Amino acid sequence: MTVQLSGLWLSSPKIPTHFIQYRTSTNPNLSSPPTPLSATASLSSPPPSPTIQIVGGKTPSWRENENINGAVEHEVDWAEMDADLYFWTRQLRPVQWYPGHIAKTEKELKEQLKLMDVVIEVRDARIPLSTTHPQMDLWLGNRKRILVLNREDMISAADRNAWAMYFSRQGTKVVFSNGQLGMGTMKVGRLAKSLAAGVNVKRRAKGLLPRAVRAGIVGYPNVGKSSLINRLLKRRMCPAAPRPGVTRELKWVHFGKDLELLDSPGILPMRISDQAAAIKLAICDDIGERSYNVPDVAAILVQILAKLPAVGMKALQNRYKVDMDGQSGKIFIEKLAFCLFNGDVHQAAFRVLSDFRKGKFGWVALERPPR
Repeated sequence: MTVQLSGLWLSSPKIPTHFIQYRTSTNPNLSSPPTPLSATASLSSPPPSPTIQIVGGKTPSWRENENINGAVEHEVDWAEMDADLYFWTRQLRPVQWYPGHIAKTEKELKEQLKLMDVVIEVRDARIPLSTTHPQMDLWLGNRKRILVLNREDMISAADRNAWAMYFSRQGTKVVFSNGQLGMGTMKVGRLAKSLAAGVNVKRRAKGLLPRAVRAGIVGYPNVGKSSLINRLLKRRMCPAAPRPGVTRELKWVHFGKDLELLDSPGILPMRISDQAAAIKLAICDDIGERSYNVPDVAAILVQILAKLPAVGMKALQNRYKVDMDGQSGKIFIEKLAFCLFNGDVHQAAFRVLSDFRKGKFGWVALERPPR
C-alpha cells in the first residue's frame, strides 16, 4: 500500500483497518453518502490530493496536507492525538539516548534501592506516562513509594485534577510540586518520614537505636530531582541545571537528623521502544539534544499545539506573526526561519521548543490519563 503523508509518497506497511476512514465533505448541504477511498496509489503518478486519511480517533483528524483551522473548535481526543503521534513519528529517525554514565548509575542504583525505606519517584507533570521507567515497578517491588509530579506550574488545574484522580484510584500517593519555587517540597519530606515511621518502631522492638529514614529520589533526566532536594535542604547541595545529564553520580545528603536523601542521575531504558513517548521527552527537554533532530521535533510540537484548545493555531500565528495557512508544522518552521532567522531552520525550531519549555504558550500538558 502507498500513502501520501507530509507531502511525500511513502511506502507503508500494513495499516490497521480501524485507522482508515471515509473522507466526508464538510459542507452540511451535501447529503450524498461518503464514498470509500482508494487503498492504493501510484508512485509514478500521485493524485493531486491524498486518497487515504489515517486517523486515530472516532472523528477525522487534520493532516499535514489538510487545513487545521478548525482544530481548536473541539475538545482534545487524546486517543486520537496518540494515534496521530504514532504516525507522525514513524518516518523520523528513532530517538535514542543512553550515555555511559546512565548504565553505570542503573547498576549502582539497583544496589542502593535495597537500603531504601521509601522511594520518591519524580516525573514531569506535563508527561507523567512518558517519564515512567518501564522497569521501575520491578526494581521497587513492595517498597513504599511517593510519586512527585514536578513542574505543576506548567499544567492546568484540569490536568492536575485528572492526574490526581487517576493516581488516587491506583492507590498511589502523589504530590504536585514546583522544584524551582519550592511548592510541594516540604510535603514530600513530611510524607517520606510518615511512610517510613514504622522502620524505627521495629528497630526499638529489637533493642536497636533509631536511625534516619532513607529515601531515594529517582526519575528520568531533567525532571527536577536535584532541584527538589535543594529546595528541601534550603541550600544548593546538588548540582542542578535545566538540561538533562547534569547529575552523573549517586550522592547522599542529610535533611536534619531524621531523613537521608539519595540524589541519583536520570535513568532511561537502554532502548526506547515507544517513539511517541520519546518525542514528548525531546519536546520537554527530558532527553539529550543529540538524540533527536530539532526541526523534526519542533514541527511535531507545532502540530500538537495547533490541536490543543488551550493554544491553537491562532496563538502560534499571533506569537510569531507567521501565517500557518493550514499547512504542516514543517512548513510553519520553514516560514518562521525565513521571516525571523535568515533561513536558519534549526534556530527557528529551537525557538519554538524553547518557548514551549518556558511556558510561553501557557499551561499545556501533552498527556492525560488513559480511560
